[in-house]
Amino acid sequence: MQRFRFYCALYLGKLASFACRLVSRSRGTNLPGAIALKIDPQLLRHFGELDPDKVVFITGTNGKSTTTNLLAHIFRTAGLNTVANLEGANLLAGVAVTLLRNADLAGNLRADYVLLETDERFLPLIHAQLPARHLCVTNIQKDQVQRNGEPDIIYRKIREAIDRDTTLYLNNDEPNAKSLARFVDHAVFYGVAPHEKSFHKDDDPYAVTMPCPICSAPLRFSAYNIDNIGPFSCPGCGFSSASAADGKGKEKDGCVPDYLAEAVDFAKNSFRVSGVGYSFRYATPYFLYCYIAALAVAREFGVDGATVERAFQSFVNVGGRMEDIQVGGKTIHYLRMKQENPETVQSALNVIAADPRQKIFLLGLDELVDFHPHYTNTFYAYDCDFRGLIASGVSRYICFSGTVAYDAALRLRYDGAPAEQISVLPTNDNAAILAELAHYAGEEVYLITWLKKYESLAAYVKKHAAMTAVAKGGATQ
Repeated sequence: MQRFRFYCALYLGKLASFACRLVSRSRGTNLPGAIALKIDPQLLRHFGELDPDKVVFITGTNGKSTTTNLLAHIFRTAGLNTVANLEGANLLAGVAVTLLRNADLAGNLRADYVLLETDERFLPLIHAQLPARHLCVTNIQKDQVQRNGEPDIIYRKIREAIDRDTTLYLNNDEPNAKSLARFVDHAVFYGVAPHEKSFHKDDDPYAVTMPCPICSAPLRFSAYNIDNIGPFSCPGCGFSSASAADGKGKEKDGCVPDYLAEAVDFAKNSFRVSGVGYSFRYATPYFLYCYIAALAVAREFGVDGATVERAFQSFVNVGGRMEDIQVGGKTIHYLRMKQENPETVQSALNVIAADPRQKIFLLGLDELVDFHPHYTNTFYAYDCDFRGLIASGVSRYICFSGTVAYDAALRLRYDGAPAEQISVLPTNDNAAILAELAHYAGEEVYLITWLKKYESLAAYVKKHAAMTAVAKGGATQ
């Protein structure tokens, strides 16, 4: 009876996936899995030839999509038959879709490796059906507080999916992630040495540290490679980025990570690991952690350094992270951020601040639309430091939003942005935003907003350009 239920789920799921793909190649990343799981709630358990030793979960607050895509590209460059959920569908239904699409009609998944991006909150549910022996954790930080609460809740969810024999791949510079090593017999650490873009928060009036995940004492960061990630130490218990857990909660002093990115050169897009040079196309501190995480996992699975380097050279990131819109003689550079996630907002701000050209800055924080009741709190913006941006040559600030445009403008004022250089648009209307932008001279524009708003603005520009082209064509006939 169980096999019959599984086969019904398999075939109906495959059929639903095929139908969704007929409508759009980008659709159907969750619905077919949801249908199949209705029929067989334990669907993931029943796929054949799925070896837990060759399944890797990638989870964490930030960077898991890029890390998964990078790792899959490395494995495929190495000639390995690799199954991965590269669309970012990382809940239980999304994982089910990935397995449905790659299984044969007997329900067998013939692949060398399975790489699955997994949502932190759903990780225990996925692990219960598919007990992968390898787990890469990028970081555990503030994210979507309406849904996740605070980082300790995410931490406990990830902890539920860890067994003693799990091999963990952990960010050595992120305290929460690194502390998970005490729960396993084997952990692999990766990290990044301080570099030219590392920074300090000594003079930031809003700066707060985080509690030690071992003893709760306030941690001390000697530098930040990205926000809340960098060399750290705990004055209470000695837990630090310069030590490595032996699997029993004890610390071995004087250790360095197994894979450490050193001699980072952002101008040349390069870094070194154990004396070997690697390139990285997306040369920002944020993406560097994705590169070193993927490298660590790949090397532990036996992929040679030369293959990793070839993969790095040819890797093209998933869409929606860094994109441009051309409009009215201006280039709008969109930097994707997860609203409510201060680390990604700060990383985007740092990229903008590194550009010395005169620029216009568009800031579109907004109502947080997840589940009811929606809310408009912008507290996460106070975890960020806007002073580097303000000092980098911004000629105009435009804050737009249907709900919190004035709140965003106030946040800029607190860090020193001149009031006379700030425009406030209490609207999300695309025409109004572009009309305000057209008032100011300058070719370079940077945009920070959530992805759906960017997609709406890009679609509006594309449609307007097409209509203009048609109008001009008619006028010349």
